[in-house]
Amino acid sequence: MAATERFVPLAALPPPPGSTGVVGWLRANLFSSLFNSVMTLVTLWLIYELVTAAIDWFIFDAVVDAGSRRQCRELGQGACWAVISTRIDQFVYGFYPEAQRWRPNLAFVLLFVALAPVLFDRIPWRRPLLWFSMAYPALAAWLIYGGLGLEVVHTDTYGGFLLTMILGVTGIVVSLPIGIVLALGRQSRILAIRVICTAFIEVFRGVPLITLLFVASTMLNYFLPPGTSFNLLVRVLIMVSLFAAAYIAEAVRGGLQALSRGQYEAADALGLSYWKTTWLITLPQALKISIPGIVNVFIGLYKDSTLVVIIGLLDPLGVTRAILADAKWNGLSNETYLFIALFFFLSCFAMSRYSLWLEKRLSTGDR
Repeated sequence: MAATERFVPLAALPPPPGSTGVVGWLRANLFSSLFNSVMTLVTLWLIYELVTAAIDWFIFDAVVDAGSRRQCRELGQGACWAVISTRIDQFVYGFYPEAQRWRPNLAFVLLFVALAPVLFDRIPWRRPLLWFSMAYPALAAWLIYGGLGLEVVHTDTYGGFLLTMILGVTGIVVSLPIGIVLALGRQSRILAIRVICTAFIEVFRGVPLITLLFVASTMLNYFLPPGTSFNLLVRVLIMVSLFAAAYIAEAVRGGLQALSRGQYEAADALGLSYWKTTWLITLPQALKISIPGIVNVFIGLYKDSTLVVIIGLLDPLGVTRAILADAKWNGLSNETYLFIALFFFLSCFAMSRYSLWLEKRLSTGDR
């Protein structure tokens, strides 16, 4: 019988040099063949040309201080940011009186104070700050509009980013609780409540926002008593809030339907009433599941606030039209629209980042 051979495993050898790490990834993905190598080099050259040209136009050849488009072209061939620096007040405040601009400035600062206890649960003095958050909408309205000791500033002077913030923040704050109530109503066992909530949601989801804005600006007056004056901005705020509430209701309803039947059965076993079950068990879980959908509605609503330019309100796009109508700045649409796009990108990006942070914060590891 032949002697049994013994196989002794060799120690693991290191991978060949250049096959791992950054060098290995480059070889495998960008320089795996002659054709891929050529395409990689051509692409890198095109990116370099585009980036350097963009930097030159945005920064090095740009003009910040000039009195007109012609002066900008005499000083440089890049972007004429002078149109922004010269008209920045209009972009921010519209035609809000200059002497009263401390009021929206104060309201904007206090907005972060009001949002802090709502968005974050680990800040000092959170409980008393929540009372301030509840009072903030009335306080902000008083500061911006006036009355009770402050000079009244009529809404037809509002414009620019100030108007966008009013539309966006008001729409978000008002639509969320209405949407939650509509979602619960659509799940109700009472037929009348379910039919009313379903009809409301389907009507507002089935009509474009621009149509609702036209209704708010023109047709709504036909349904009011003769001689009744209903502020246009208030009408728009109502329509925008109801429109967003319909979409939030569907996002929350999706979260409610995602809950297992055992959640309701466990609540029934504990003898909890419908409202306690909703407030303590089902609604918090549904809202957690619905965070991406709700934030998506908020971002869409915030961007759709620019549609009010169609009915004559001077949002940033309306202000841009007014500025470009001036012969001194005519033809600088690239600079103005890029500036507005940057504002909306930063705002929406901040909301999306907070949404991701909140999802991780509320994660219970059940996936």
